[in-house]
Amino acid sequence: MSRGIKKPVPPAEPVETKASESADISAEDLKTAGTEEEVVSAEPPETDEETPIEPEAISVESDVPVAESSAVAPYDPLQRYLAEIRKYGILSRAEEHDLAVRYQETKDIEAAYQLVTANLRLVVMIAREYQRAFRNLLDLIQEGNIGLMEAVKNFDPYRGVRFPSYAVWWIRAYIIRYVMNNWRMVKIGTTQAQRKLFFNLQKEKDRLEALGFSPQPQLLAQRLDVKESEVIEMDQRLSGRDLSVDASIGDNEDATMLDFLPSASPTAEEQVATAETRELISEKMKRFGETLTGKDRVIFDERLLAEEPRTLQEIGEKFGISRERVRQIEERLKKKLKAYLLTEVQDLDEAVIDIIR
Repeated sequence: MSRGIKKPVPPAEPVETKASESADISAEDLKTAGTEEEVVSAEPPETDEETPIEPEAISVESDVPVAESSAVAPYDPLQRYLAEIRKYGILSRAEEHDLAVRYQETKDIEAAYQLVTANLRLVVMIAREYQRAFRNLLDLIQEGNIGLMEAVKNFDPYRGVRFPSYAVWWIRAYIIRYVMNNWRMVKIGTTQAQRKLFFNLQKEKDRLEALGFSPQPQLLAQRLDVKESEVIEMDQRLSGRDLSVDASIGDNEDATMLDFLPSASPTAEEQVATAETRELISEKMKRFGETLTGKDRVIFDERLLAEEPRTLQEIGEKFGISRERVRQIEERLKKKLKAYLLTEVQDLDEAVIDIIR
């Protein structure tokens, strides 16, 4: 491993994974950093008592089953990675503090490197909490390592908190975001409310049913402090599965789901109707302009009909009147035009509003 702050990739065969969209995690994401069963809504702790993580208690003695292989010399990337991180010693509180101070004050890459490598065991321990939700443990470890490096960048050694107690929040935040981004092909945790529902909706349903209540969306929204529409949307997304619109339907290989989805573009009939309406309105507006004279006709032609309308100032200078007076005449013409079109053309309320607004 080179001596520098970089993404600690497990020493294994390449693991295909989706990269995070951003290297930054917001405070909201830290608040959402909890276990798979619960979202913990709290800021990074300021005291050891809130999240007591003792490096000496962290072990990477693997309880993960070794991958079966028929090869002559079986190779398990996870076991290889665990063996590699055991080579890095655990830091004492004093060593940890000194390294953190060195990095904060001098940006010493070597100090940051030691902080990262000494806490790789912590990432493995946290990643195992989410293994049931996401099978590929190496992917979770890799994402947690990014959170560990972010923790090094943001850690304040003068607040009286041990580094592992602080880093656990960043590690969990990155792992949780990765799980949500890769849970489905379409992302389901893009807002704070969606992240809360992702982890707590089913658990709250079970709790209400145990108490004898029917888990209706309105009640769930009140208990989880989110909108009812958000509960309904998340429930539908979690209960359904991703479907390809190009998948064939039944035995007919030529028909796909895309063939039965409504098109967002207007139909031929709608296009013809729109064109006829525009032509009719254009003709009526020209007739309306023929009834105007003087300043009214000029303002109508150069302000309401022109593709590049002249400014109020230009028209005011032409007639020796103020901009405000030109604006007043224009507003009066709009009202007269609206009344004229409503009289001449039936069922044109919305179209007229769009034109003269």
